[in-house]
Amino acid sequence: MALSSRASKLTTPDPSVGFILDNWNANSNPSGYVNLGVAENYLMHESLSEHFHANLKIPTSAFTYGDFWKRGRTAIARFLSKHLNPVQPIKLEHVAVTSGCTSAVEHLAWAFADPGEYILLGRPYYGAFPSDATLRTGTKLAFVDFKEDDPLGVNCVKRYEDRLLEARARGEKVTGLLLCHPHNPLGRCYSREVLIDLLKFCNKYKLHLISDEIYALSIFENKIDSSPPPEPFHSILSIDPTGLIDPSLVHVLWGMSKDFGANGLRLGAVISQHNVDLMTALGPAVLFSTISSLSEHAFANVLEDDAWVENYIKENQRKLAEYYEYITNWAKKNDIVYAPGVNAGFFIWVDLGRSYLKHQENPDAIKPEDLDGVVMNALLKHKVFLASGERFGSEKPGWFRIVFSHDKDYLIEGLSRIVAAVTSPETLRN
Repeated sequence: MALSSRASKLTTPDPSVGFILDNWNANSNPSGYVNLGVAENYLMHESLSEHFHANLKIPTSAFTYGDFWKRGRTAIARFLSKHLNPVQPIKLEHVAVTSGCTSAVEHLAWAFADPGEYILLGRPYYGAFPSDATLRTGTKLAFVDFKEDDPLGVNCVKRYEDRLLEARARGEKVTGLLLCHPHNPLGRCYSREVLIDLLKFCNKYKLHLISDEIYALSIFENKIDSSPPPEPFHSILSIDPTGLIDPSLVHVLWGMSKDFGANGLRLGAVISQHNVDLMTALGPAVLFSTISSLSEHAFANVLEDDAWVENYIKENQRKLAEYYEYITNWAKKNDIVYAPGVNAGFFIWVDLGRSYLKHQENPDAIKPEDLDGVVMNALLKHKVFLASGERFGSEKPGWFRIVFSHDKDYLIEGLSRIVAAVTSPETLRN
């Protein structure tokens, strides 16, 4: 039987899945691939595991539909009210729980854009945003180029406006703007000044501003870079919307995947404090992406344990700073250019294309549009997997994201393979 036209477009397997599944282990799988491409934080797994095991104690109510995540929504509201410093406390009714922020992005794309309508998304962007927002919704993305401007700088708003007006001139309707704040893959925060300008811009054109703040607590002190200076994190909810924007247009996403290193346990949330219609509409919609009562119970136990959470966040941030220093020293030692100013997340954005071309006998034979693929092939030849700039909508070729939040031995193995890949001359075949 034939599949639907929607499903037929997805019948070609993603080759990266094979590399990710064939994960290197010095003892059990020495011939596998080192995966520094998926944004997962392994640094605090033991601490989180200990808390889960010590406090799980599953109640019998977890075997039923229960109270429709009242405890989990309450715990998230209380936790984020403390750590995002919102102008107004987040309440239970402001939170919709989803199975990760992937589902949360899809729900908001569905809620804010009819099929064929557009949401603004700046380059480079988190590589899964396009599929998250468009795969099943019919929403389209209007990608924003910044050319030589800083994508997070004061001139970025002008670029967003130019792209919006360009879309309107073609008869395309734009209904929202999607931010990753802190930014993935750049690992930086938008300044308060820029956030205010973005709020004004969205209000001017009546756009929904979606701020994905999944890395909100994965902030660390950067003692390495001075230009651009690292910006402190300010949640969009911490800025008083009065006189800036209709507050019903402001929405935040957050989840446990990054700040608590638990991608696989799938818990995300939509936070919207001033849009009752949205939260009502999400009520039946989130049933397609519910979390299990076991996940809710485990995460609520964590979020309600104030003393443990404070120690966890502090230690996680300390380790992230330590590992950032380690990987930037590695980059400098190996003459690999990276985008500085990082103080969030657990990755760096590096120009491996430049390093690769320096070691080739005939670099001019490689076309700019082919560079990402050529470098990726070299990396895979040396059995290390990274996320390429091509997938992240990079405006410049040759850039890749390296995730550094791994056990040190695993990270060292991966970094050594990267150096080998980009410094080995290769014979190009036509």
